[in-house]
Amino acid sequence: MKKEQVVSCQFSVWYPIFKKLTIKSRILPLPQDVIEYLLDDGTLVVSGRADAEKNPSTNTPLIKCSSALQWSDDETTTTVTAPEFPEFTSKVLEAINALGGSVFPKLNWSAPRDANWIALNSSLQCHSLSDIFLLFKSSDFITHDLTQPFLQCSDQDSPDPVIKYELVLRRWSELIPGGEFRCFVKENKLIAISQRDYTQFYQHILKQEQQIRQALQDFFSQHVQFRFPGEDFVLDVYRDSNGKVWLIDLNPFGEVTDSLLFTWEELTSGGGQSQQQDLVFRYTTSEVTVQPSPCLSYRIPRDFVDLSTGEDAYKLIDFLKLVRVEPHNQPSVSHVSVTGPHSDLLALYI
Repeated sequence: MKKEQVVSCQFSVWYPIFKKLTIKSRILPLPQDVIEYLLDDGTLVVSGRADAEKNPSTNTPLIKCSSALQWSDDETTTTVTAPEFPEFTSKVLEAINALGGSVFPKLNWSAPRDANWIALNSSLQCHSLSDIFLLFKSSDFITHDLTQPFLQCSDQDSPDPVIKYELVLRRWSELIPGGEFRCFVKENKLIAISQRDYTQFYQHILKQEQQIRQALQDFFSQHVQFRFPGEDFVLDVYRDSNGKVWLIDLNPFGEVTDSLLFTWEELTSGGGQSQQQDLVFRYTTSEVTVQPSPCLSYRIPRDFVDLSTGEDAYKLIDFLKLVRVEPHNQPSVSHVSVTGPHSDLLALYI
């Protein structure tokens, strides 16, 4: 994967080409002060409240944020004020209203799929700029777009292309996860298809395998092949209840994109194909193979994940030391058990 491929997969590059095949969207330039706000590691105080009053949101966090929050104790009072972006807020609100009042937000490449847990309804559906900011500031995917978009490119010695960051607002559409598929294209040939939501078993995919395969092949050959500015790429598509196929997104052909039910070694070497010309279609075939969502790991701090799996021995040792120094008069807690490669270090009764 080269930097040029990543650049060509920006939403503003492919959307004008395939506008009639995808969901109606608006693209807004992202001001530098907004980018700085999104990357600020300080306290999460959500900006953009003015538009929320005009367009109430169901994504409001559990604790309501005002433009200025105060925490006080006996000694000090701290005021945290969220920055405001009146001109940008007005443009965002205008775009949201033009798209029906509800939108799916993303940047040049990524959507904050890893942050839907922070919204009250666990959804990426946004009605205001404050909804969007809450998701963006909580998302590692968004941070990656803003700071390391070319991290896994093979041509690291070449200078990074200049990126003009954009806020993409897409009309909110209720997509059934069982209708989403990821298609892998190499040298302008469709070589592999994977069920997008591979963590679940959908019986209709099993029953309609041939129809789905043919529909996606036809969509690619009739509407996408040789039209995209590149030979290697990944496209996400949606097949609705009427059998019509829609283009949802385009992604770089490389490890920065989730290969789902394939491995990148298979896809790059052709190992996923039984023969050179064959298209491989993989999907979850039974309830037995259902897996947890890969985004679940983003819902708690990484240290907790490492501790629970025993992947970091030093964190386990620090935890043991912490337990040792706890006052003896603290109420006891039931048995804590940790499994993993260092599980022998932890068999605690606190």
